[in-house]
Amino acid sequence: MTHTENTQPTQNQKHYILPLLNTVIFPKSRTKILVDTDSGNILMKEKTRPDNQYPVGVLIHGSEEPSEISEKHLCKTGCILDISFIQKTEEGYLVGVKALTRVHLHTITQVDDRLYAGCTPVPDIEDVDSQTHQEMLLEVRKTIHEISSNFPGSGNFTGPIDKLESVDEIMGFVMPFIPISSETKQELLETDSLSKRYLMFLEILLEFRENINLQIELRKKVSEKSAKLNRETLLREQLRAIQEELGEIDGQGSGTGGYRDRISESKMPEEVKKKAFEEIKKLETCGAQSHESPGIRNYLDLLLDLPWTNGEILSIDLEKTRHILDCNHYGLDKVKDRIVEHLAVLKLKQEKQGSILLLAGPPGTGKTSLGKSIAEALGRKYIRVSLGGVKDEAEIRGHRRTYVGALPGRIIQGLRRAGTKNPVFVLDEIDKLSSSYSGDPASALLEVLDPEQNSSFSDHYLEVPYSLSDVFFIATANSLASIPPPLLDRMELIEISSYTKQEMFFIGKNHLLPKSLKEHGLDENTTSIEDEALHRIIEKYTHEAGVRGLKKQLDRISRHVSEKIVSGKWTMPCVITSGMLLDILGREVHRHEIAKKNLTPGVATGLAWTPVGGDILFIEGTFMPGTGKLTLTGQLGDVMKESANISMSLIRSRFAHTAYNFDFMASDVHIHVPSGATPKDGPSAGITLFTALVSLFTGRSVDSKLAMTGEVTLSGSVLPVGGIKEKVLAAHRAGITKIILPKENEADLEEIPKEVRNEMIFIPVETIDEVLKETLDITLPFPVLTGTGNHQLPTSYV
Repeated sequence: MTHTENTQPTQNQKHYILPLLNTVIFPKSRTKILVDTDSGNILMKEKTRPDNQYPVGVLIHGSEEPSEISEKHLCKTGCILDISFIQKTEEGYLVGVKALTRVHLHTITQVDDRLYAGCTPVPDIEDVDSQTHQEMLLEVRKTIHEISSNFPGSGNFTGPIDKLESVDEIMGFVMPFIPISSETKQELLETDSLSKRYLMFLEILLEFRENINLQIELRKKVSEKSAKLNRETLLREQLRAIQEELGEIDGQGSGTGGYRDRISESKMPEEVKKKAFEEIKKLETCGAQSHESPGIRNYLDLLLDLPWTNGEILSIDLEKTRHILDCNHYGLDKVKDRIVEHLAVLKLKQEKQGSILLLAGPPGTGKTSLGKSIAEALGRKYIRVSLGGVKDEAEIRGHRRTYVGALPGRIIQGLRRAGTKNPVFVLDEIDKLSSSYSGDPASALLEVLDPEQNSSFSDHYLEVPYSLSDVFFIATANSLASIPPPLLDRMELIEISSYTKQEMFFIGKNHLLPKSLKEHGLDENTTSIEDEALHRIIEKYTHEAGVRGLKKQLDRISRHVSEKIVSGKWTMPCVITSGMLLDILGREVHRHEIAKKNLTPGVATGLAWTPVGGDILFIEGTFMPGTGKLTLTGQLGDVMKESANISMSLIRSRFAHTAYNFDFMASDVHIHVPSGATPKDGPSAGITLFTALVSLFTGRSVDSKLAMTGEVTLSGSVLPVGGIKEKVLAAHRAGITKIILPKENEADLEEIPKEVRNEMIFIPVETIDEVLKETLDITLPFPVLTGTGNHQLPTSYV
């Protein structure tokens, strides 16, 4: 299409608006554009009109259909287009155009769904001199050459550019090939200042160059990595073929290739995978016949077997937990409350467990089974490791792999068996650890049981950090005395006390007996034990704080019943009465000390704590002519001997030269504590020793139904002691009705079952004067210091 008219538009001329979708045409450029059929038909009609004007190409916003385009969709700056040809295609019309000049659309009208605009030329701001233009032209050409050098056949593209003499011409030629947004191209078209337009164009070229270089660099790295992987794969296949030929592998994937695939697919941390691949390289180097090969394979098997991610984490249901604890354990209400509180904190925090539980109490009180119940309530795997007798640090941290027969520690072995990273892990008998020349296992446990450290636990065999922070650790112990204070400080203590006879009865009836019958092929329909017989078993055939001995006796009864039924001597159902116990269990094996009807002067009843519960003991005293010597018998420990000496000194300071005129220097005193074969120690017999001596010297008897416990000092104060619950239960079992105890131990009475408290009288005391007032109804005088330093002693009792 050629025109002889002036190409400069006027305000009276109406130019057809050619809508351009995602296309911006720059002045002084030639290009081809594809337009839709409707726009092509219009151009053909406009061509035949006598007053035909050049169309104006304008970018449109969005992707609207040509028939739906309105004034709001049009940009206000475009270019007058000289159409050189129009060619029909399958997709529309291919139009060849030359951009003449930039124009601004000031009025837009619509005629028969066609948009026409009155245009005003937009002159450039000539703020670039010829020298600057030449420098800019050279820089643009240089940048384009750098970009094109990355592509083959770039000469076909850069040749025409080198012949162009202005930046605008190059801009119009290059911009259609640069992948930037239409909005950015339109902004460049609308820039009036030549200097700003050229700088903006150059920035676009530089950014495009950097993007191209970055893509090429990334593609090169990916290509190199891919080539390396392909090369390694080929070499491994060749190595595999060679190993099969040599008979080093069986062709079923037992070589290093199998390890590589399994490790690559595992969920190990990258640091661990790196270590595993290093070991595989060692295995490949040394060969299958090397003596190092089995050790490396064992190590790789351990890495693959260890759980590196958590199993399914179930929500903590406190009601379910309470129900499971109540079903599996009778009594222990305070212990259950502590466990539920601990799990409630875990549920509220919704994160790692933070603290480690320590269940401490006598044997057979259900510490280990509580761990099983907690695992059941949490829906986690249960793992138990016994630490009794462990004296080698390597049992905890593992052996170094340089030793023959090296193994990981018990912690890592337990997690390997569990197959999950967050089991309930019971460390049984933690108080039975001992140290030797091989190290201190208790010190090694500090890292395991410290929430601040166990997130990167280091096992000597494993050689890579392993997180134990998701493990729910529960430790058990019979005594706290042998646990080192730093280790004890890292655990949250929950003490489990002895069972009462009533608790033992219900545990035996509801839990132990059904379990024992089932283990021996019986059930509750075929065999039963009368309540009286069960009470007799507890009182006469067991002597413990827990119920382990009770279970043994019930198992003996079950075995006896099974034998009688199988031999045909008994018929079902069988009922075991108390009269049958002598034939089944034999003679009664345990005797408990019981309160005597009357006590002679010099005898007092004390209370003692033992690992299997409490008991009462009688402290006996006598005197004879002598030289003031004190004799102690009954296998007394050092603390108990000190209590006897303190009592003797206290009595001599408060008792000499009284109305009884007892001559301490002319008499020897002998104190004995039966039974002589049983070792006894502790400060709690202090007031009992003191009372027995005062009873001996005064000739007054102590009430046989009264027992006492408490530590005595040289000033006459009574200090608190431990094991109050066990001692009170033993006193109740022995028929004691009144107990004297330190006033500071009054709070411990809340732990005693209500039925026991209601049958006994408790007398809290703070001094030995209160003790003697309650036991012997006497008052000892206090010594009065004279100015000469001698004691002035009164001569009578009040």
